[in-house]
Amino acid sequence: MKKRFTARRLALAATAATATAVLVVAAPLAASAHVHVDPDRATPGSYTALTFTVPTESATAGTVRLEVDLPTKTPFGSVAYQPMPGWKTIVVTSKLATPVKTDDGTVTEAPTRITWTADPGVQVGPGAFETFVVQVGPVPDTGSIVLPVTQTYSDGTVVQWNQPTPASGQEPEHPAPTLYVNTASPADPTAVSSLVTSTPTTAPATASGTSQAETVAIGLGIAGLALGAIALVVAVIAMTRRGRPVAGGGSPSGDGAGKGV
Repeated sequence: MKKRFTARRLALAATAATATAVLVVAAPLAASAHVHVDPDRATPGSYTALTFTVPTESATAGTVRLEVDLPTKTPFGSVAYQPMPGWKTIVVTSKLATPVKTDDGTVTEAPTRITWTADPGVQVGPGAFETFVVQVGPVPDTGSIVLPVTQTYSDGTVVQWNQPTPASGQEPEHPAPTLYVNTASPADPTAVSSLVTSTPTTAPATASGTSQAETVAIGLGIAGLALGAIALVVAVIAMTRRGRPVAGGGSPSGDGAGKGV
């Protein structure tokens, strides 16, 4: 009986420790569970690889379509995409309502939308995410570029990521991915000075790595796992000590004291 009782306590302690670790890991991930673009800053005149990170927030449906609206007032001269197995990609070029004058002449048409559509049976499942990579350039000499995204789920649900982030940096419910050029990002108001003084690149850039927000989330997640492991070890030690007999043959907990087995 005493062995079964101790085993039950250990099982409960392990469950509690695991739940603690899961909650700590999930908290930073849930906070950053939105469509975002990385990097979120670029230099005027450069060619930049942009990575759209798209998580599936639904618990029952998967992401099957993604549309990114490109700027028309300050258009990109060209847009190329990285092929993705199982997805069909289309870059839409449209005639601009108002021609744009550049150093290379007047632009009358430009890429205005890029769409990824999953093949039958393919999706970004619940709890998963996917990255969609494009290369744009030259980056126009402007303040910032809002890149609204439309995310479509397999059950027909459509989510619009099109709300601008205010200067305060407090994100709305569905923030639109934004590429900051001459305007400082609300999250890093000092970054604009380094962008203005840097030399534009004329060759296509490579895809960037993990963003700062993702790095923080990963670090907090690892810390949560470590805390969960420590809690489990402490629980095991406590239960082991409770099961040791005390001097005189009595039970430290009083359970079954003086009774025969």
